[in-house]
Amino acid sequence: MLAADDPAALARFYGALLNVEPQPGLSSTHWRVPWPAGGWLEVYAPSRSRPQPRQPGRLALCLQRKADGSGAHAVLNDWITAALALGDSLEDPPRQESFGAEAWLLDPEDNRLLLLVLP
Repeated sequence: MLAADDPAALARFYGALLNVEPQPGLSSTHWRVPWPAGGWLEVYAPSRSRPQPRQPGRLALCLQRKADGSGAHAVLNDWITAALALGDSLEDPPRQESFGAEAWLLDPEDNRLLLLVLP
């Protein structure tokens, strides 16, 4: 679940990044993004009576894909290009780790996002 200043825009961002169609939720300030492996990413505007200010933290979303014949770095670089075009910003450059190729980004509302391509 993600709190957002503009839930519809953030839902569209994650929908485009995951190649899925976001759906309206329980109210005009609530959206649901289908998770490709099952489940939902819920995006909502916090209540004015209980606001949730933006804050840095250790919580981050991790989106994963598998490498194809072009290799993990090529898949990751294409994914980063798409994310940047959707409004993401690159926090750390891509790098190869023992478990796959990864890059840290910030989504349009400055939530931390890890893009991970598994071998």
